[in-house]
Amino acid sequence: MLEIENLSVSLNGKKLLSDINLTITNGERHLLSGHNGSGKTTLVETIAGNPDYTIDTGKIIFDGTDITKENTTNRALRGIFLGAQNVPEIPGLTVLSFLKHSISAHTHFQTGKELSMGEFLTNLETARTNLEIPKEWLNRSINVGFSGGERKKLMLLRLILTKPKLAILDEPDSGADSTVQQQIVKTMEEMPETTFLFISHQQNFTSLVKPDAITTLSKGKVVIE
Repeated sequence: MLEIENLSVSLNGKKLLSDINLTITNGERHLLSGHNGSGKTTLVETIAGNPDYTIDTGKIIFDGTDITKENTTNRALRGIFLGAQNVPEIPGLTVLSFLKHSISAHTHFQTGKELSMGEFLTNLETARTNLEIPKEWLNRSINVGFSGGERKKLMLLRLILTKPKLAILDEPDSGADSTVQQQIVKTMEEMPETTFLFISHQQNFTSLVKPDAITTLSKGKVVIE
């Protein structure tokens, strides 16, 4: 599903990652571990296509296609989902409107067809109910006034509706209470066709996820054990 070859990355001229090699197989739950500042967030942001980071050398192969030079939008439409650690507030853009435009774009890219409002609303209602998300949240602005745990639940809602091939979750357990953490794990279990790459510093959470593989970073390099 994902193959990273000799990847080196810099930010404003400062090298942050050096010669990263990583392979993630289809359907895997892969834990990316390491101390703060080891390069974990840099790596996942680079995979997702954050333009702030410069790829100096190496390749990123996703689902058999070299996406090294593709922009963030194309990577997302191809099926890469990023649940970022720090998400922006977007006043004036409602959760409902954001989800409708996002899911419509994914549907058109993947199938060439337009998403009907009826299908969207049915899928939304099912996911919303399963996650116990109040209906009034849908008419609120993106992340404005939401707690950390509530933002995680909205991330899960977007994850379920987009059905990505690869879901990258950067500390999904951060700011989430035990109930929301259980929902995250349950969602991962109910999406066997999605491959997960996640970052976590909490042993209790990683024990619940039961990762199939672990890659550890230190000072921008993969730790060879």
